Amino acid sequence: MKRRSFLRNSALSTAGLFITKDLFSSNQGPVYGHNEMTYRLNTSWGALNPEKTPVNDCHEMVQDSKGRIILLTNETRNNIIIYNKSGSLIDTWGTEFPGAHGLTIQRTGKEDFLFLTDTKRHQVYKTTIDGKILLTIDPPADLPAYKQKDAFVPTETAVLENGEFYIADGYGAQHILHYDANGRLKNSFGGKGVGDEFFDNAHGICIDYRKETPTLIITDRTRNAFKRFSLDGKLIEIIHLPGACVCRPVIKGDYLYAAVLRSPNLDTVNSGFVTILNKENKVVSNLGGSEPVYENGQLNPLHQTDKLFIHPHDVCVDNEGSIYVAQWASGKVYPYKFTKA
Repeated sequence: MKRRSFLRNSALSTAGLFITKDLFSSNQGPVYGHNEMTYRLNTSWGALNPEKTPVNDCHEMVQDSKGRIILLTNETRNNIIIYNKSGSLIDTWGTEFPGAHGLTIQRTGKEDFLFLTDTKRHQVYKTTIDGKILLTIDPPADLPAYKQKDAFVPTETAVLENGEFYIADGYGAQHILHYDANGRLKNSFGGKGVGDEFFDNAHGICIDYRKETPTLIITDRTRNAFKRFSLDGKLIEIIHLPGACVCRPVIKGDYLYAAVLRSPNLDTVNSGFVTILNKENKVVSNLGGSEPVYENGQLNPLHQTDKLFIHPHDVCVDNEGSIYVAQWASGKVYPYKFTKA
């Protein structure tokens, strides 16, 4: 009888452990996203003392080779804020970039470098990870579109493994500019226009290494699309994202992630979300957005469903698969963090 009572009590205790675990899991907060890409949100992850470490627009974020999360803001008391993955402050630098907008990291295997774009100074900079400027790119005056300095309003860069890089002039004349590793212009394509090979808000750019031949993925934000180009500027395909004014594409593993600033157009305020595409360029999940549905191979228009964001501007995906979201014109909020559910 004693043994029987022991077994019964042990079973009840074990069951109680499972019940407690299930209740604990269910109390971790709501789950956002769809299919295999679902997440839980932490809105206080990167919150700092705004009197000591303020932000204005949180434009873009990257992770360096040491695992640190680097944020770019156009707050000139500290343009760069460096966090650990727990959201604690490590360091800050930068007071000279009032139009800080694009942030790209170059990993060489030995040392990391940053590429920053400044829309107010009309320049692009390559810096060390602690802020020493190594290279400055001015408007390419030899091109007819850039006879006036103000025509160059660069929003993003992308760096090849050999050190060559591309600049997306997303707020200016809409050209994609290809430079060698020393900052000499090699090629340009795109520009404003109504054909598929042209852009209307070429806001972001990245190198896609997911297939054997690397390609460029470039944002055409007003037209709700990403466009794939060869490295020498030939249009390959258009990835239509109806209802999504996407910012820059960010590739991690097999997936492409992007902040959607507004939906369905740039006139719709406080309406953004985060979208995730698979290797076949199909939307598989939206964080704070509608479930992706394809009919006859066409994606139904997307829209915001949860008021998680005001104007999400960029995402950073760390080496554990967590997503950090920077927001523009959002009441000076610090970045949010999503962890896999």
